[in-house]
Amino acid sequence: MEERKKRSSDGRDNVDDRPNKTPHSETTPDLIPSNTTCYFQILGTGMDTHDTLPSVLLFFDNLRFIFNAGEGLQRFCTEQKISLSQIHYIFLSRVCSETTGGLPGVLLTLDGVRCFVSVRGPSNLKYLVDTMRSFISNGALVDIESFESSLSSIDLKHVKDVKISSIVLQPTPGDMSVVYVCELPEIKGRFNKAKALALGVRPGPKYSQLVQGQSVKSDHQDIMVHPSDVMDSSLPGPIVLLVDCPNESHLQQLLSTDHLNNYFTDFSGSPGSSKVVNCIIHLSPASVVSSLKYQNWMKSFGSAQHIMAGHERKNMKIPIFQSSARMITRLNYLCPQFFPSPESTSIISNEDSDLKLCESIAAENLQKFVLRPHSKHGLDKSCVPSLLVPTEIIDELHSEIPDITFAAQNVRQLWHTSTESTGEISSVKDVKFSVKGPWLDDDTLPSCLENIGREDMEIVFLGTGSSQPSKYRNVSSIHINLFSKGGLLLDCGEGTLGQLKRSYGVDKADDVMRGLRCIWISHMHADHYAGLARILVFRRELLKEDPYEPALVIGPKKLKRYLDAYQRLEDLDMVFLDCQHTTKDSLNGKIDSVDNVTEIKSLKKILSDAGLEALISFPVVHSTQAFGVVLKAAERANSIGKSIPGWKMVYSGDTRPCEASIEASRDATILIHEATFEDGMVGDAVDKDHSTIEEAIGVGNSAGAYRMILTHFSQRYSKISVFDSTQMHNSCIAFDMMSVNVADLPVLPKVVPYLKMLFRNEMALEQS
Repeated sequence: MEERKKRSSDGRDNVDDRPNKTPHSETTPDLIPSNTTCYFQILGTGMDTHDTLPSVLLFFDNLRFIFNAGEGLQRFCTEQKISLSQIHYIFLSRVCSETTGGLPGVLLTLDGVRCFVSVRGPSNLKYLVDTMRSFISNGALVDIESFESSLSSIDLKHVKDVKISSIVLQPTPGDMSVVYVCELPEIKGRFNKAKALALGVRPGPKYSQLVQGQSVKSDHQDIMVHPSDVMDSSLPGPIVLLVDCPNESHLQQLLSTDHLNNYFTDFSGSPGSSKVVNCIIHLSPASVVSSLKYQNWMKSFGSAQHIMAGHERKNMKIPIFQSSARMITRLNYLCPQFFPSPESTSIISNEDSDLKLCESIAAENLQKFVLRPHSKHGLDKSCVPSLLVPTEIIDELHSEIPDITFAAQNVRQLWHTSTESTGEISSVKDVKFSVKGPWLDDDTLPSCLENIGREDMEIVFLGTGSSQPSKYRNVSSIHINLFSKGGLLLDCGEGTLGQLKRSYGVDKADDVMRGLRCIWISHMHADHYAGLARILVFRRELLKEDPYEPALVIGPKKLKRYLDAYQRLEDLDMVFLDCQHTTKDSLNGKIDSVDNVTEIKSLKKILSDAGLEALISFPVVHSTQAFGVVLKAAERANSIGKSIPGWKMVYSGDTRPCEASIEASRDATILIHEATFEDGMVGDAVDKDHSTIEEAIGVGNSAGAYRMILTHFSQRYSKISVFDSTQMHNSCIAFDMMSVNVADLPVLPKVVPYLKMLFRNEMALEQS
């Protein structure tokens, strides 16, 4: 997260912050302006894709609250120009990876721009704070307050715009969930000048006294005039509930609590008290919401509007991150081999489901429920994104770059081989090239790629940006797909689970997660591991009904402290191995690792099952305890029994160019190297211990690597970094959702000029 400190939050709120003002005279004053803006807004409902998890914004003219901060919140707000720097409070309904996965990134951003926020939640919040001490400075939080009692009125430090209360549901010790009750003050009635004149009060200072609640003597009658005599009826303040009831145990306690009785209606449909609930935002999952008990409980609130935010199932059609989806659609048109569409999805619209919800509506991204002004009270869908139509995106692309059609045809020609029926590449000379340039050097195919099939290995780039997520690039993560033999993750930044769902499709991603045996983390910067807990918890939940082995996490020693602290919140069901004990010296017995015998055996079994010969970590030049990694496939036999060496893949992690990287990458089949900065920014690269594109390519060339893929680009480059094509004879630029099959490595650099064509306008802007 080293770049955060020098960045301010980009973006602004998607509404005008300035309150509407009307002429205000002494003779007709309003105690509270009726045109003050206030609304609840849904910030992401990506329950199927896990791009985001339900978060809710409570917006006032000069005050902001957020309820829950799941993964993807910061990225979503960046895209929608919702400024996190104006958030005052964050409330958590539960303390777990589902509701807090995006909190570290949000706090790091706020710390970087010197904005402070207060966090409120159930009492196990203190354990979450312990997990974040490794990367959140003490100054990042103004204060933290947790609550254990079943009913608490939350102290909002002089905030008078809203009263927020918490009702804690705790069926078992430590298993807490919170229902939040948000109550706005009543809108005082307007001063009625006609009534005042009829009671003999002349215009002047007495009008203001009456508005301020003071009684005055009539100027023309021998009576006292009271405020109630001259003020119109007040409007009761709106009340909104946010309900997170995660399972049956919590539901039983929700149904038995007395703290909500004052908000129920009686059997005739009349309010049981003066407190009428206007809206309930349900964060509860479909398994709970669909139960008859929950449905009957919902009916207890009479005419309240119910917004169901906890079971959205149509986000493959309406992507959460639309800018990224648009770019991937364009890339898919140009080169579907490297940018495939998801193979399978589960798209279930709420309207088509069997849930018979109690007069409710499904939440949608950016949907609002307006509380003030009263004249606009109710649902507002004006900001809800429209359906993403791929044909319209491609039509725009044709208009912008007319020759893109021919480029796409040429790219497809690169895959016409003499062994097209098997999908194998036997020789680079079999590829029919239709373009010219220095990237077409007729190099020799490495022996490890001889007759290699498409079910051997695939590299899927889940995040290719640095520091913090942007509209177009998520933070670091790479999935090594070994198909029927499972897979590994290299780094695991925030949003990795959502990127997996987008890349593989909702259903197939679950299979990928079931086959995930090992996660390797390069170093202790949050953009490389903040998504780890969510991945581990999700995997555990998927496999809970089947016998399985815990995931093996390999990372720097400090990562163990983070994971141990997090285990107090949720069972991660994993074993840990220090990167230092997977170096060449350690594995060769030169470093004593007697304490890790069990973990080393687990690693060897995982590698054997995956068809890998070795996983070797090596130190690099970045932060303390920063590593790169080598993966080596086991030998295989061809159709005539000839022994063929396995491929060698190297991932640099974050690093300056160094001898350790060159040595580890010696004769690599493929080197994935960070290239944070363009060539003219060597000074910045040195200051931050990163590499430029030229330096990264230099490492690969010095090591004799066959192919290179550059990744981890500074987010200063919105879509693509600036690079010199003449350097790219054996290299390529990575993008989110890019899938590179080992059988396609000969073709890889030949796509570069077409990528440059696709982004030529953006590159021109970057260079200017």
